[in-house]
Order: sequence, then C-alpha cells, then structure tokens
Amino acid sequence: MTTTNTAEISPRDRILEAAEELFARRGFAAVGISEIAESVGMSKSSLFHHFRTKAQLYAATVDRVLAEVDLELTRTLARGGSAADRLDRWIEVLIDLMARTPAHARLLLRSLFEEDEISNVLPEQQEADEKLQRIIQHANNVLRDGMAQGELRVANIPHTIQTLIGIIVYHFASGEFGDELIGRSIFHSDEVKRRKREIKAFLHHGLVIERGL
Repeated sequence: MTTTNTAEISPRDRILEAAEELFARRGFAAVGISEIAESVGMSKSSLFHHFRTKAQLYAATVDRVLAEVDLELTRTLARGGSAADRLDRWIEVLIDLMARTPAHARLLLRSLFEEDEISNVLPEQQEADEKLQRIIQHANNVLRDGMAQGELRVANIPHTIQTLIGIIVYHFASGEFGDELIGRSIFHSDEVKRRKREIKAFLHHGLVIERGL
C-alpha cells in the first residue's frame, strides 16, 4: 500500500514499501539489502534490526501485499449476494488493488517463480502462503456455490481461478508492453474501468447462466 506521508508510518513499513518497489522492478536476486536501506535513509545494520536476511524481507514484503488483498476480498465477499455478484466484486476489488499500487502485480507475479529462492520454513513465507490459499479459497467458494446452485455453468474450478489470476495480475504487471498494446497507461482510470467491464463481460458470457433463456 503506497503511503504519501512517510513521517506517519513506522520504519518497518517504510522498509517494506521501498522493498516492494525495488523487488517488483528488478526481482529478488538483483536487489541488495544496502540499496533498500539507502532508499529509506538508514544504515544496513539498522535494517537488519527489522529483517535478519534479504529472504525474510522479501517474504514479508509479499506477505504484506497478500494481507491487503485477503482483507479486502474477505470484506467484500462478506456482503453476500448471488454468485455472479460476488464474482464481480472479487474481480473489482482485485483490480482496484492492483491498479492503486502498480508494484503489487509485478511483485506478486515475480513471487510465483522466485519462490524457490525463499525458504519455506520462514514464518513470513508460511504466512504469505496461508494468505494466498485463503484468497484462492475465496474464489473457489464463489465458483463452487454458483455451480452447485445452477447460477454458473459447470467448469473446471482450478483452471478458472488460474484464468482469473492471469487476466488480472498479469495485465497490471505487463508494464510498457501493456501500455503499448492498450494505447495508453494501463493504470489510467478509464482503462482500469474498462478492464473491469471487459473481464466481467468475458466471464459472464462464459460462466453465468442467464435466467429466462
């Protein structure tokens, strides 16, 4: 989550914000602890007071993003509604989060193929994995309920979730390629709204059973 007034946030959160920007841009291997410490105006030893290793910092950075996603999805899905309504809100919340903080999507995408560099025994990594599983479960529950109630067409749920993640997270991680393909910044407010419309229309056409037809 991007914060404008750095005086109001803790040193730990300042480190995590800086780490997210750097890890998202260049990846785990290409970013050094000294660079992160310098970007927040502290010494390397001071940074180590908060995070003992770069792997721990990376895992905590990913966990922080997933915690935000998990919290927002839990809140919006708690409002209930039909499967189609809940699916729409799942999509809207995830798009809003990726669009609001551009580094989110790129960091999450990198974390999928950089996880081998991070020890699974780290508490931060385990916590991140648990949050990711809850996020997936949110989508699983909506799709399963909708198919069971006859609101959604029967489809392979794991493949559908993989598609949902791909068409949202990849899009906002695509950088200059995405900008060139779309014709302007993928983070432009009009394009964010358009992305919501396009994804919902695509999924409604493929999944939602229209009553009366």
